[in-house]
Amino acid sequence: MLYPIFDYLDRVMDIPGTGVFRYISFRAGMAAVLSLIITITFGHRIINWIRNRQIGETVRDLGLEGQAQKKGTPTMGGLMMIAAILVPTLLFANLNNIYIILLLVSTIWLGLIGFLDDYIKVFRKNKEGLKGRFKIVGQIGIGVIVGTTLYFHDDVVVREFSTPVSVESGVVETPAFQDVKALKTTIPFLKNNELNYENLLGFLGDSMTPVLYILVVIFIITAVSNGANITDGIDGLAAGTSAIIGLTIAIFAYLSGNAIFSQYLNIMYIPNSGELVIFASAFIGACIGFLWYNAYPAQVFMGDTGSLMLGGVIAVLALTLRKELLIPVMCGIFLIENLSVMIQVSYFKYTKRKYGEGRRVFLMSPLHHHYQKKGIHEAKIVTRFWIVGILLAVITLATLKLR
Repeated sequence: MLYPIFDYLDRVMDIPGTGVFRYISFRAGMAAVLSLIITITFGHRIINWIRNRQIGETVRDLGLEGQAQKKGTPTMGGLMMIAAILVPTLLFANLNNIYIILLLVSTIWLGLIGFLDDYIKVFRKNKEGLKGRFKIVGQIGIGVIVGTTLYFHDDVVVREFSTPVSVESGVVETPAFQDVKALKTTIPFLKNNELNYENLLGFLGDSMTPVLYILVVIFIITAVSNGANITDGIDGLAAGTSAIIGLTIAIFAYLSGNAIFSQYLNIMYIPNSGELVIFASAFIGACIGFLWYNAYPAQVFMGDTGSLMLGGVIAVLALTLRKELLIPVMCGIFLIENLSVMIQVSYFKYTKRKYGEGRRVFLMSPLHHHYQKKGIHEAKIVTRFWIVGILLAVITLATLKLR
């Protein structure tokens, strides 16, 4: 909302100082600061509001240390995270940007799915929450919107340069370029690392290519959002991990949206994607601000309102920046947590069918509960998972040069 105002004041009125809004770095910094202020300053008021309405967590007895103390802790704190993302983005981002519009829609859509789940659990006293098939339908819905937009929208292009960017004597030469409507993605660790979906799926026919791409988008959004949801099991784990991933994505957005840096690093230049740095900065601020109250011992839980939104938004950010093939590395914590549940359930069913009794690979799944069962304090588990997340983020960023 502020962007067009300051743009007018700068270009038409020529008021000194208003031109600072043209810089993504300034607006990103402001978005991060405002996001932190919203979560930290208003967080305790929101927590008290939730507590006064007795919106507390219902904890199942899993035999974990410290579990009983969590009963009644205010939940649905994801609402403050959503507010801390939406308000700075609406104020500081260019709302005519298709990528920003897509992220705003995704945040609200996935937040509503999680909110319905939490509402049923808390107010309807139904521990199962929203039925799984309805969650899947909601995730498919946003997947269709994202996939269709990325495939068909005219503003979703990549820029190909016919001459390289060169810098001599401090003067940047503007290269010749053309905007190409091609749906490409980045393959990590390969020299010629761009893959065109149309070339990959073209043998199936022009009519089937967008359908299959949309199915890929649906799978990615569903997998990452559910991975974040599973990871949200102990204090600070999902929020801290998401903040690390958000910072990684913000760096990619800044580089991919800058012609000079993208040419120097030989990565895909995506016009207007730099605007996603503002959204990613608000996202990071919301996660860190939420940790103020969610770090051990947690004063509030994000609930599915927050966790489904976090994972889904991360997936959409990766898709818009053509970095979806980096998700297994970048979101490695989510992947490991997801796999631990799949392995545990599959092995239990297999051994029960074969031996008549179910056996387990882990003491408990998801993986963070396995370590809790081994007697490791949850604060230490979270810290170690964060360290692994930072290592994975470094590996992800290393793909910019390691090919």
